[in-house]
Amino acid sequence: MQTFPAADGTELAFSILGGDRTERAPTLVVPGGPCRGVDYLEDLAGIADIRPLAVLHPRGTPTSGGRSRGWWADADDLIALADHLGLERFDVIGHSAGTRLVLAASARFPDRLRRSALVTPAAAWLTDAAWDGAAIGGRRGDPAVILALESLTGPQPVDQRQWDRARALEAPAGYAAWTDRERAHSMVGGWDLAAVEAWFTGVPDDATARILAAPRIPALVVGGAGDILSGVAPVEAYAAALGADLRMIPECGHYPWVEQPAAFREALGGWLAD
Repeated sequence: MQTFPAADGTELAFSILGGDRTERAPTLVVPGGPCRGVDYLEDLAGIADIRPLAVLHPRGTPTSGGRSRGWWADADDLIALADHLGLERFDVIGHSAGTRLVLAASARFPDRLRRSALVTPAAAWLTDAAWDGAAIGGRRGDPAVILALESLTGPQPVDQRQWDRARALEAPAGYAAWTDRERAHSMVGGWDLAAVEAWFTGVPDDATARILAAPRIPALVVGGAGDILSGVAPVEAYAAALGADLRMIPECGHYPWVEQPAAFREALGGWLAD
């Protein structure tokens, strides 16, 4: 893990996966959660073998600390990391909630981002498509998933104790199956309620309109056909609204590198190699 200075002087963390970044410019990575410990990304199914990755540890994560200023403002930090690495234009991968920061950066700094890959994005907020995760989960017929859906759609946590309980109950909804592999992954990468709440503050009322009106950059959206959290219809509408290519991975939930690593590598391999 290394550090870099943000525009406001805050020291933030990042990590390099893969080869020496002097050999080829790294692709930047924005984790989700929001503000979840970045170790949940694991090695992203080894895609750093194709091209080095520079993983931002956003404000509010355990390794960078502090609190987010909101995902719209925190787009500055992605640009600061690119500056630190000497990248005038760069490619970026965002996962889940981290895709919001990627879209904010693309709208606010259109000359800096070259391409984006948006993996199982939090999507329903960008379009009018209704979340269909409950229907996806209901078809599973798994009691653990039913409990997860009840928690997801019920009253939201108001303190850390409730947050921790909700995360445990809702974990099965993050995956298309619930085996030992998924259970183990669900416990990696801590995050707290205060950090999550901070992530959603300070976002301008016209953020969605500005994102949709921003100049288009080539974008790839990778979705999971069994992703309860993001849904399928919202991800399809999201990709269409952004003019993005869409790859849906079968038998896959919210973390494709965990459940379908080969398909995930295949989906991103050509994009990374370009």
